[in-house]
This record gives sequence, structure tokens and C-alpha cells, in this order.
Amino acid sequence: MQLNDLKPTGIRKSQKRVGRGGKRGTTSGHGQKGQKSRSGHRIRPAERDLLMRLPKLRGIKNKPKRPNALLFTVGELTKIFPEGVVSKKIIVEKGLAKGTHIRIKILSGGEIKKAITVEGVEISKEAKAKIEKAGGTVK
Repeated sequence: MQLNDLKPTGIRKSQKRVGRGGKRGTTSGHGQKGQKSRSGHRIRPAERDLLMRLPKLRGIKNKPKRPNALLFTVGELTKIFPEGVVSKKIIVEKGLAKGTHIRIKILSGGEIKKAITVEGVEISKEAKAKIEKAGGTVK
């Protein structure tokens, strides 16, 4: 008798190991085929897919920090305000702006020949120079 003739006693030849461990046989409760039966399967939650379908708000980070100003030119002031006084209160009373919280700015477009007084309104440097040249004042 030689070593290669020896056979173990009481131990059967082991079968091919199939499945994923446990006591439930070949598929071990995972069913047959498909993503859910594979090891390491991971399925995204349905909520994430729904969120991805929602329209995104583009450019929300780039919004201006303050609202745009209501613009008037120096040429318009002589037509709109014949009395020669321009202020936020008068602009709101005439119905050109809603609420006193709005920004109002005067720009240098057009020509001015009449003296005008401007109070409590933003004004550009060139517009200020034109109004003062015509004999008006800016406060």
C-alpha cells in the first residue's frame, strides 16, 4: 500500500460550492439572474431619479444684490417736471414709480436749458454737471 492509495474514511467528496452562503440552496434567496441577484448590487433610490427630473434654477447665484434703478435722463426731466423740483416723493405722486423704496437715478442723456432742483435721488457725474451748468442745484 502506498500513500496515493489511501482514502479518507467517513468523509464524502465535497460537492461544488454554489450560492452565496446560508441555508437556502444555490441562489440563497436571491432569485435568478438580474441586478438584485448579483453580489454587491446597489440600486439608486427612486426619489433621486425624481429629483433629477425636476427643472433646475439656472443663474440663481448671479442675481443682482440690489434691484435695478428707475432711470431718467436730464432731457426727460424738463418735460416731466415743469415746476423744476425733482425728488422721490414727487416721482411717486406723479405715478412714475410705485413705493418710495425704489432706486431712482438720473443720467446725462439729452439737453437741459431750465434750472432744476434735484433732491434725494442718485445722479451721475455728467448729469450733475449739466444741471449745475443750466443753473440748477443737486442736493
